Amino acid sequence: MADGPWLVVGLGNPGPRYAGNRHNVGHMVLDVLAERTGSRFAKHPRAQAAVAEARLGVLPGGAPGPRVVLAKPTTYMNTSGGPTSALASYYGIGADRVLVVHDEVDIPFDSLKLKTGGGEGGHNGLRDISKALGTRDYTRVRVGVGRPPGRMDTADYVLKDFSGSERKELPMLLVDAADAVEMVATEGLLAAQGRYHARA
Repeated sequence: MADGPWLVVGLGNPGPRYAGNRHNVGHMVLDVLAERTGSRFAKHPRAQAAVAEARLGVLPGGAPGPRVVLAKPTTYMNTSGGPTSALASYYGIGADRVLVVHDEVDIPFDSLKLKTGGGEGGHNGLRDISKALGTRDYTRVRVGVGRPPGRMDTADYVLKDFSGSERKELPMLLVDAADAVEMVATEGLLAAQGRYHARA
């Protein structure tokens, strides 16, 4: 798993107005990873994204983990594809080593699912990334935010902040998601699925 860097993209919307929204959980997870690796985000010269470069985790056997490019697009969610594609091209990273962290309403809050490929489930950020990369065959860490209550529109729900009770549990969820990203990069998708899907 040590050959070549990973591009880890955390999805969200830019600016303080959206920072606490469910839709921005991808940004939140990348902040955890940056803190964990002691790296800082900076504006990228060739892409609309804030980027931090680091090594993530430890490989089986004790060697340092792979290089990762942590990226938070500074565009709005539904135009995440351009920055993702530009960064993949800039760093020479294929879709097989692109990992996208995003909110998922079809998964209960406080749960994670991981997969490579498949549909986008109505998620506009993923749809734009698939279009820009020309493939759906990239890895996703899907962070459960639960379904909207009653008849609330899904778009309104994901653009609201986490509830008070959710905020108490959110730090652990973000750590779990960061751990899942690290495990994919160091041990592979199947190992990470085995750990996190068994807990769902």
